[in-house]
Amino acid sequence: MAPPATSSKSKPSGVLPRHVAVIMDGNGRWASKRALPRPAGHRMGVKAVKQTVEGCAKRGIEVLTLFAFSSENWQRPREEVSMLMNRFLEALDNEVDDLHKNSIRLRFIGRLDQLSTALRDRMHAAEALTAANSRMTLVIAIAYGGRWDIAAAAQSLARQCLAGERSVDSIDEAAISGGVALAGLPDPDLFIRTGGEHRISNFLLWNLAYTELYFCDVLWPDFGDDELSAALEHFASRQRRFGLTSSQVELR
Repeated sequence: MAPPATSSKSKPSGVLPRHVAVIMDGNGRWASKRALPRPAGHRMGVKAVKQTVEGCAKRGIEVLTLFAFSSENWQRPREEVSMLMNRFLEALDNEVDDLHKNSIRLRFIGRLDQLSTALRDRMHAAEALTAANSRMTLVIAIAYGGRWDIAAAAQSLARQCLAGERSVDSIDEAAISGGVALAGLPDPDLFIRTGGEHRISNFLLWNLAYTELYFCDVLWPDFGDDELSAALEHFASRQRRFGLTSSQVELR
């Protein structure tokens, strides 16, 4: 995949992000446009998830993080929340073996204590089964919120200070990065949001500091390999400066 002709020094041809993060927006609107019940949109959304996982894995992307259910989504109608939780259970039962066969590691982040015991048990089993896999890490954010994530890291550091395990002066960016949910993984290089909304909606607030943002109007159930390629081409066209000037980047 060749990027647009910008500067050959600023972005080598075919460069890919190590870590892609996705807000999968538009399942409900996809169903409404077709006069279908909302669960139909979520069923089709699962197919888009499978295509995206396959597309990222075959391209050699190291980490894919999907925002499956936010902390704010608990406010949705009880019937929809129940349906989504059942869908997660079904997906774990149906897909984990295939992920394992393809050497994909599963990791879950979020307020997992808010989930049912049955769902937590399936998630822990899936993480244990795939723990040694190395082809790609698939992170599922469920009951997750970016502000909660930062607050939880701050609380953990405060407890360490109270216990005499660290000093207040030792708390720096690296310490906070080591306490958020994505600790141990590279920050996302590319953020994708489908469905036409142009906001990050409390997703990975700490980790998206220098991430390239890509928004598209395609509703999530219609997001396929062509749409993924377009997002990756957008990323390849960007010059990532991290506070430097363009000239400094080109000289590196």
